[in-house]
Amino acid sequence: MSSSVQDFPIDNLTVEERIVLLGRLWDSLLDSGHLPPIPAWHIQVLEQRIADADLHPESVISLDQLRSELQRNKP
Repeated sequence: MSSSVQDFPIDNLTVEERIVLLGRLWDSLLDSGHLPPIPAWHIQVLEQRIADADLHPESVISLDQLRSELQRNKP
């Protein structure tokens, strides 16, 4: 039995379920190797952010610090 994407009851999903679905769709793209190209401006923004972090290391926190802060603020 085959159904189209248009027939999928997305409107019946909660916001959380939709976000999970987005993640699963993205993971399936990663697994298949069919990723869209990264736009040049994305790379430029990342390079600028890295340069800014290198120039001002006091303005950034480590990934472990971020995780810890997120856990503290979790409802």
